[in-house]
Amino acid sequence: MATDTLKSTTGAGGASGGLRRLLLDNGALTALIVLVIAMSALSGDFLTTDNLLNVGVQAAVTAILAFGVTFVIVSAGIDLSVGSVAALSATVLAWSATSAGVPVVLAVLLAIATGIVCGLVNGILISYGKLPPFIATLAMLSVARGLSLVISEGSPIAFPDSVSHLGDTLGGWLPVPVLVMIVMGLIAAFVLGRTYIGRSMYAIGGNEEAARLSGLRVKKQKLAIYAFSGVFAAVAGVVLAARLSSAQPQAADGYELDAIAAVVIGGASLAGGTGKASGTLIGALILAVLRNGLNLLNVSAFWQQVVIGVVIALAVLFDTLRRKAGATPVAAGASGGGKGRQAATYGLAAVVTVAIVGATSFLHNGSSSASTPKMGLSLSTLNNPFFVQIRAGAQAEAKRLGVDLTVTDAQNDASQQANQLQNFTTSNLGAIIVNPVDSDAASNSVKAADQAKIPVVAVDRTVNNAAVDTLVASDNVAGGELAAKSIAEKLGGEGKIVILQGQAGTSAARERAEGFAKGLKAYPGIQVVAQQPADFDRTKGLDVMSNLLQAHPDVQGVIAANDEMALGAIKALGSKAGKSVHVVGFDGTPDGLKAVEGGTLYASVAQQPSQLGKIAVDNALKALQGKEVEQTVKVPVKVVTKENVAGFSG
Repeated sequence: MATDTLKSTTGAGGASGGLRRLLLDNGALTALIVLVIAMSALSGDFLTTDNLLNVGVQAAVTAILAFGVTFVIVSAGIDLSVGSVAALSATVLAWSATSAGVPVVLAVLLAIATGIVCGLVNGILISYGKLPPFIATLAMLSVARGLSLVISEGSPIAFPDSVSHLGDTLGGWLPVPVLVMIVMGLIAAFVLGRTYIGRSMYAIGGNEEAARLSGLRVKKQKLAIYAFSGVFAAVAGVVLAARLSSAQPQAADGYELDAIAAVVIGGASLAGGTGKASGTLIGALILAVLRNGLNLLNVSAFWQQVVIGVVIALAVLFDTLRRKAGATPVAAGASGGGKGRQAATYGLAAVVTVAIVGATSFLHNGSSSASTPKMGLSLSTLNNPFFVQIRAGAQAEAKRLGVDLTVTDAQNDASQQANQLQNFTTSNLGAIIVNPVDSDAASNSVKAADQAKIPVVAVDRTVNNAAVDTLVASDNVAGGELAAKSIAEKLGGEGKIVILQGQAGTSAARERAEGFAKGLKAYPGIQVVAQQPADFDRTKGLDVMSNLLQAHPDVQGVIAANDEMALGAIKALGSKAGKSVHVVGFDGTPDGLKAVEGGTLYASVAQQPSQLGKIAVDNALKALQGKEVEQTVKVPVKVVTKENVAGFSG
């Protein structure tokens, strides 16, 4: 069996040669040490026990997924489906234990079986169907995500309490996700280093044809390899859902890329034949440290993506340079002291890191920022003008009040938002403002902030099963009813309409859809001929509306759950928009108001997002200062049409 423990063959001598070999053979570990030292020097909040545990928790799901992906990459394959398989497995567990009434133990087994089945299907398509791994797993990515949405009907499913403890801590300080990560890492290391299937992975990745000619049953081995990947994905999905107290149908979206990145950063080659569990763990920790540290340093979420992309590119470049420098894999067991030297390297790295980090901690001694109130604002997404306006209103008010405001973008990922809220809680912030991706998923993080005596203000959406000091929001249900009333009255109480729904699984989409349904009950002459999700996205709104027009060319009205989808629908309608077909949007964004003024958008139910941000900061500061705040602050929604758009300001 070959491993990715590399040894220089260039014969460089002396201390410089030894250092060069050490750096070449432990590039990922060196990078992790440098990152930890840099973050400790730049942020006084990084090197705390609570924050380091946060890093472990935030690395756990990615690491568990990546351990499974390591098997696949070592065998020269790829698995793009692990994120969707994780979401599907968690959904199966939650649905089985709640809606189907299956005992929890059996539900957990069903979740693991779901991962195995998905992996086996991938293996069958690749081994016997001769599909490239990229295509087969890409297909499974879509199928698993779709099944997750079908089973959950697009809404989160509460997780059983007995399984939710996987997201808790032992003894009040040791996170269970970290323990699960360690156990799964040890299993992965054992499989790779001590089993026949592990040796087969390296042999297949090194030269599949040679492995076949030497007697390996390559096709059957690939079935087992992808089944292993499915098992690890299922475990990751359960851990993720336990952290969020609910199975989210859109959970772990894009996590397959993080898992692959962790494996590659950890030293594995996409060409196959090299890779190990310890390297994968280091890769996952590098990603977690980067995100955690950049959040603490208030680096834009957009720039965080740039930085992580650069790190991945540098990791692959370093691997290429390492190979050109003469590093070659050493066969397992060829050197009896290899593992001892590796352990010594890790021990030395730990000692050096502790020493340097301890020295850098003096940089922060005595520093105090008590004179400037600090707050954190976690937005569900900044890929939407509505939430950009909330940020603008919050930042303007924070500047006026002399508040240091840190803004993060959860990118519609409930798990990423949980990480951000954890970082806020351990960063000595005075108050937290949260715009939840999902009202249920944010509850555990808000409870942790409550326990730390940090005031929490929810904006636009509430947080379920947790106490917040204030909710600053418009009523999405009432807004939906106003939208329905507006289109119905414009059509004279009769006509055919279509509804463009928001992103499945989000509370805003559910609440606005509920409002549409309530409002339309008063108008029996209005017929809803189609309802389709377009994910709050303008491009998807254009595509979905174009498709619906083929089936319903006589449609007379459109209700969209936000202005972005409404603008996409207007583009699809062309000259019909504002004439034979009337469109109502939601949010009152600048582009939406321009369309209202131009007559192509009949109306937008405006929520005054900049006011939401402003009022949220005001109430957060009051709560921080110990002043009394109202439990709920309602910002009125308003139907903006061509008649009143000139006097409206969001």
